[in-house]
Amino acid sequence: MIWNFVKMHGAGNDFVVLDGVRQSLHVTPERARALADRHFGVGADQILLVENPSHPEADFRYRIFNADGSEVEHCGNGARCFVKFVHEQGLSHRNPLRAEISTGLLTLDSTPDGNVSVDMGPTHFDPKDVHFDTDGLESTTQGTDTLWLLPIPGHGNIALSLVAVSNPHAVQIVDDIDTAPVAQIGPIIESHPRFKQRVNAGFMQISDRHTIQLRVFERGVGETLACGTGACAAAVAGIRRGLLDSPVLVHTRGGPLGIAWDGQRVIMSGPAVTVFAGQIDIDALTEQLTTKDPLTP
Repeated sequence: MIWNFVKMHGAGNDFVVLDGVRQSLHVTPERARALADRHFGVGADQILLVENPSHPEADFRYRIFNADGSEVEHCGNGARCFVKFVHEQGLSHRNPLRAEISTGLLTLDSTPDGNVSVDMGPTHFDPKDVHFDTDGLESTTQGTDTLWLLPIPGHGNIALSLVAVSNPHAVQIVDDIDTAPVAQIGPIIESHPRFKQRVNAGFMQISDRHTIQLRVFERGVGETLACGTGACAAAVAGIRRGLLDSPVLVHTRGGPLGIAWDGQRVIMSGPAVTVFAGQIDIDALTEQLTTKDPLTP
């Protein structure tokens, strides 16, 4: 079966975007992994699927699959690419657009400067909102935030801010973003048994009250060049700790993202770029990757 696709990125966070409105598509974990494979497939952090909505107030529905094939609730950088994709493909010329995701509705606005602004919806901070087990753990407060002290072997207790922006995030502050142990601690936090549905691990360095640097180890993907919901979570965590003021400019390795928070809803703005379009035989690709020699990297 031949699938048409478009390769896109938002601040270096890259996607394979699929039109499920004009194509009949069935995305499985195996097919998502095959598309995302950077050696044998197209290569992407996530797969985005645009479909007809089921909600009466939505223009479209969009679904997000991580590189490991798992489906997740939200993707901020993907949301911006979704808007650009819909407009460029002629699926709709409405602006703003309303998109249905698994946790509700998003409002997305393509701005005159070529960026896209996304109303990311409400933020939540209760441990249950990120499916975090606090039993027996110590906590402390900073500003209006509760920091949970998660013991990590060899690294002591890591003070984490818990923020749900549809996706679950655990944010810590580091002194130097370049030497932060993202590769060492990131996967431990992501898959820690206290996070029942895994978590995105954010590492934030504060530059001034309106500027941070950020790296994120994303669940099901690994470290990405940018994470939209991670940028929102980090900015909100810093504001709640009393260390930042809205709006916040978030410098990721893939580029800057703007975050504004009014105490309830968070607005993110940033770029969305089309790289190329193509076609792929999804069945042949999936079969190749499921049957290839296990010793092949």
